[in-house]
Amino acid sequence: MNNNWVVNVPVATIWTLPSSPRPLDKKAITNPVDIQDWIEGQSYGELLELHQANLVQTQVLFGEKVQVLEEKAEWLKVLVPSQPTSKDERGYPGWIPKGQLVQIEDWEVENGAIAVVRSNKATLYDVEERCVTLLSYQTRLPLLRHEGEWVKVRTPIGLGLLKKVDVALVTPQSEQTKRTGRDIVIEGEKFLHLPYLWGGMSSFGYDCSGFTYNMCKANGYIIPRDAVDQSQDGVPVKLSELEPGDLLFFAYEEGKGKIHHVGIYYGDGKMLHSPKTGKVIEIIELKDTFYEKELCAARRYW
Repeated sequence: MNNNWVVNVPVATIWTLPSSPRPLDKKAITNPVDIQDWIEGQSYGELLELHQANLVQTQVLFGEKVQVLEEKAEWLKVLVPSQPTSKDERGYPGWIPKGQLVQIEDWEVENGAIAVVRSNKATLYDVEERCVTLLSYQTRLPLLRHEGEWVKVRTPIGLGLLKKVDVALVTPQSEQTKRTGRDIVIEGEKFLHLPYLWGGMSSFGYDCSGFTYNMCKANGYIIPRDAVDQSQDGVPVKLSELEPGDLLFFAYEEGKGKIHHVGIYYGDGKMLHSPKTGKVIEIIELKDTFYEKELCAARRYW
């Protein structure tokens, strides 16, 4: 059986159950999707419900591969191998509308080259140079050719074009290049003022650990998807020896309870992070904040 399933919408949300989406979530579960309108169309309370009612698990991007475990009506239970988690050693689990996936026999190109979106967002064009859709930062597509200002890629909906200025061209060899902690910070600064989204894994909205995961991934490091798992991997760092790019972890009960948040150490006693529903990605001073009281651990992945 061909279990090579690929996401065919710009951002697909992974839901806890097929029954999780509410009527107002229609724009997030159809094909085509409209993630921006879906996010902006929700009230604070409705966005908060994504977390409090345990509706959403994570998200996956256009061209990302998933493994299908089960089918139920128009829904598929999947694992996301690229998002490590203690929930399942094979990948992040959850449910996705069947219409947001397509089976593709030969997805990767022979030399393994890919185009990675490095702009906050990038327009995908068809081969006639007509606008098709808007893709998220870190979307990764098999690279066929690049010439002049255009990059030709394989996509789940046919051949496509991206502007060369929007992407990095990556080979399996260059993919091994690891960057510095300062590079992690520099990438994160690109998303200042982006609204928080529970479960968010795209440049339409990140949650706290989705933000740290993607900034590390952009610099060559695949880390666990969730904050608790991130706090248990990597290299432990003393809080007196922090460097920019280290991940900071925060726990209830003034640092003694359950971990609930992660951010990126910015340097000079500051943190870069995606705080919570209703807030935006920001840089803050830690001193004299509740974050200072709840800071419990740090890990270095770079």
